[in-house]
Amino acid sequence: MKIAIFGAGAIGGLVGVKLAQVGADVTFIARGPHLAAMQARGVTLKTDGETITVHPRCVEHAEEAGRQDYVLVTLKAHSLPSAAPEIAKLMDGDTTLVTGINGVPYWYFYGIDSPWRDRAVESVDPGGRLWQLLPPRQALGCVVYPAAEVVAPGIIEHTYGDRFSLGEPDGSRSARASALSELMISAGLKAPVRPRIRDEIWVKLWGNMAFNPLSALTTSTLGRLAGTPDLRAVARAMMTEGQAVAEALGIRFPIDIEKRMDGAAEVGDHKTSMLQDLERGRPMEIDALLGAVTELGALTGIAMPVSEIVLALVRERARQGGSYPGS
Repeated sequence: MKIAIFGAGAIGGLVGVKLAQVGADVTFIARGPHLAAMQARGVTLKTDGETITVHPRCVEHAEEAGRQDYVLVTLKAHSLPSAAPEIAKLMDGDTTLVTGINGVPYWYFYGIDSPWRDRAVESVDPGGRLWQLLPPRQALGCVVYPAAEVVAPGIIEHTYGDRFSLGEPDGSRSARASALSELMISAGLKAPVRPRIRDEIWVKLWGNMAFNPLSALTTSTLGRLAGTPDLRAVARAMMTEGQAVAEALGIRFPIDIEKRMDGAAEVGDHKTSMLQDLERGRPMEIDALLGAVTELGALTGIAMPVSEIVLALVRERARQGGSYPGS
């Protein structure tokens, strides 16, 4: 089984090291000092008190890797459109594209029983370009739960979590999903195959759509946002709007808003990925986490006044930092 990790940063590196350990034919596709370090010294993962180093193939260009059975993409959502032509070089008609990306996926409406069946989500796939370059019939959903960080070039520190939920957009239990799940489980990861992967996408997105932009606007940690009454009230209002949109799309939530916010509070003084990106001057996942949700709100006729206000403010915050289109 040939597996390419495209954008082999923290999460991709974690999965790649684990799979390489159990003998999978893994190729890391990366760039810059991180790539140079991996090529020279291998890929080191620090996890659960141990340090593991493996020496997979590490390349800069997709054509060096060739056709793959699976391509795991762990980029930020806003990076996917520019990377898609390179990713396509790793694929033929039988390759499975595993989208371990936060937010609403570009294939969201693929094959779904909905008035918007096979419609592109413009916020994450302007003009449907991804739909054309990376056919959604080849996509396999993946909801990523672990946290990890590249602490130095070639060195990844895994802090918590080991679950990567997989799911076919059409809800089937396919051979390709089962084969990848079995391999990941053999590598010590949790990789359940879910029949309703969009439900799980929404449970994670539910918190991210509120806490990420609010953290960027206030520079507050998750614990403070979920634990301070007035800030929690804003997050609750956004999540209530998001729940209405999701349920209009047929999503079933296994928990309520208060439990979801309590889960965020338990994480404590953790900076969201959007706040970390803001502080480091990097583009933020605004459109995948909130812009796409308001787009789905417009499609379903659900009013989202609080979310739309927060979206406008966080977009301007990103523009002021030069990290949003139109800056």
